[in-house]
Amino acid sequence: MSVGDRDLEDAVLGLLDQRAPGKSVCPSDVARAVDPSAGEGWRELMEPVRRAAARLAARGLVEITQHGSPVDPDTARGPIRIRRTG
Repeated sequence: MSVGDRDLEDAVLGLLDQRAPGKSVCPSDVARAVDPSAGEGWRELMEPVRRAAARLAARGLVEITQHGSPVDPDTARGPIRIRRTG
């Protein structure tokens, strides 16, 4: 499956649009939405989704969080969440 950067960014924003204000999504939610097959193909999308979220954060559209607090996507290690800014 070939998924472009824009596809991933659109998937992040689309899932966030479906959530209540202030709620977040996990990168795995985005990866599974982009690759809904029953297989494990979504796993290879995890890093590309994190990079897409970082690009959106750089544009001020989302923020990356850990334990509910904003973090720098360039230095964050471990599980993250993505939420709209505002």
